[in-house]
This record gives sequence, C-alpha cells and structure tokens, in this order.
Amino acid sequence: MSQQKIDRFTALHESAPDNPLHIFALAQACMEDERWEQAAASYERCLALDPQWMMATIRRGRCLIALERWAEAKTCLQRGADLAHQLGHDEPFDEIRELLDQLPDGVE
Repeated sequence: MSQQKIDRFTALHESAPDNPLHIFALAQACMEDERWEQAAASYERCLALDPQWMMATIRRGRCLIALERWAEAKTCLQRGADLAHQLGHDEPFDEIRELLDQLPDGVE
C-alpha cells in the first residue's frame, strides 16, 4: 500500500513540481514507509517553498532523528517550536518535546 501511495504522490509531484501539497503528501507517504532520506528531502522542498510551514518543519525533524542527524534535527525542531509559538498553536509542543527527548545528550 505504501508504494502505491508513494507512486501516486510522486506522479502528482512530477505533474506540478511546485505544488507544496503534493510534495508534503509525498513526504508523508515516504515517512510512513520509513524512507527517511526521501521524506526529509521532500519536507525540505516544502520548506523551500514555504519556510513558515510548521508541520513540515516538525516532520522533517522526525526524519532527521531517524537518520541520526542530531544537530540538524534539533535545529529543525527548535524552529518548529518557534513557528508554533508565533502561530499560536499549542498542540505541536507535546510532539516536539517527545522528539527532542530522543536526541542524545549534548547535541548542539
């Protein structure tokens, strides 16, 4: 099922490469299939199109944790927390704290 979703969203992305919703959907499908590198790159593309996209920022942080790219993950999650605060969203803070707790001690 995941490969079908990935194929579908890849085709949508290819038909409209600057549509951030297609890119986000592709990233989600890749993340569900634990294709962390591809998911992180797709979320990064979303953020290139819209740097204020809080959920893309947080999800990219999750992928970077899976890839053990700790410093990048921490920066991403801190940015997600800043965006959540700026946008007045309280819901993401539990997820952000949970993800930050997965980082090894001493990550700068």
